[in-house]
Amino acid sequence: MEDILHLYQLPYDPKRPVICVDERPCQLIEDILAPLPMEPGKSKRQDYHYKRHGVCTVFIALEPLTGWRFVQVRQQRTKKDYAAFMNALAQQRPEAEELVIVQDNLNTHTPGSFYTIFSPEEAFALAQRFEMHYTPPKASWLNMVEIELSVLSKQCLDRRIGDGLTLEREVLAWVKERNAKRATVHWQFTKNKARDKFKRFYPVSQH
Repeated sequence: MEDILHLYQLPYDPKRPVICVDERPCQLIEDILAPLPMEPGKSKRQDYHYKRHGVCTVFIALEPLTGWRFVQVRQQRTKKDYAAFMNALAQQRPEAEELVIVQDNLNTHTPGSFYTIFSPEEAFALAQRFEMHYTPPKASWLNMVEIELSVLSKQCLDRRIGDGLTLEREVLAWVKERNAKRATVHWQFTKNKARDKFKRFYPVSQH
């Protein structure tokens, strides 16, 4: 926990930007009956019947201090999908010497995933682009990108979307708008606050 919170307190370094990474599954759901739009005095009406068209995954990277985010919508969340996303992320930031990554402990979130789609030489070179840090088990809330995923859910994925192409188009439009606004996260939970809140979990000093 303190390792992650320490990263969040560091000043911005364009050569080593801190980037939070995560992904979330999205159900593709199509209305069977077209919803009735809002009218004066009446809310939008939507039938509870729907048709399910599978699941896709939104991969997202957020640079909290600059308000920049990068997103891909992929069909799955396998090691190959993670590797492809991380490679695309690295290409987005060619000027950085190293990307400091904050992510959870999902079993795909390792440099080993890179070897599933790249040659050993390419996978090793890609791994050198990252310095990976992991949130503690059951503490993914320490990853700031969780806040951004919540905003995405409320502002863009708050309705039924029946196919992956439409979902991708809507998500990328949302990303473009958020990047234009440079919407950032104002994180206030510091190491000192963590030590006070969770002091019962810290060993008692002998000095």
